[in-house]
Amino acid sequence: MPISILLADDHQIVREGLRALLGKEADIVVVGEAEDGRNAVRLARELAPAVVVIDIAMPDLNGIEATRQIVAEVPGVKVIALSMHSDKRFVKGMLKAGASAYLLKYCASEELINAIHMVMAGRVYLSPDITGIVVEDYVQKLAGSEPTVFTTLTPREREVLQLLAEGRSTRQIADALHVSVKTIEVHRKQMMDKLGFSSLAELVKYAIREGLTSVEP
Repeated sequence: MPISILLADDHQIVREGLRALLGKEADIVVVGEAEDGRNAVRLARELAPAVVVIDIAMPDLNGIEATRQIVAEVPGVKVIALSMHSDKRFVKGMLKAGASAYLLKYCASEELINAIHMVMAGRVYLSPDITGIVVEDYVQKLAGSEPTVFTTLTPREREVLQLLAEGRSTRQIADALHVSVKTIEVHRKQMMDKLGFSSLAELVKYAIREGLTSVEP
């Protein structure tokens, strides 16, 4: 049976290129495409693919949070991060969220295909440039780690923060997450209290700095 793949990237040209590349492989079939993280989660639930190839910087719900939800909700799924970002925050975030592989977008096509086969065999794959980052992070952990958005805020707070940073109103966020406006207001206050911020602008800058969204302030 062919390996079923779900592609998630907010650039159509990237999805088309990946589909064309993977379509040449006899044992791989692309079963769906998503243009943002929230649709990636929805399609993963509906299609139950063997592998999700996902970008990190996506609108509505970033790839890290989408990966966390996909891994929790789709039994046996493998997630491959395909990103232009080599920053350790992104790498750590994806691996902690449950990704089985992390590749940079400029990798050769053979590397992606190899990564797909490796994760299907139960192994972890990292691009050579990423391996050094993971080792460096491990060494830093031995010396004591510094807090990040992923250790400070809850998953729901991170969702709210990304949507705030992308310019959504409190009502729009409440509707998107199927909760009350009051709940969103509580989340925002809790985040400000945790982080010691007094304005929305500070929250937005923090979200961008921590890699939750690529939206410019």
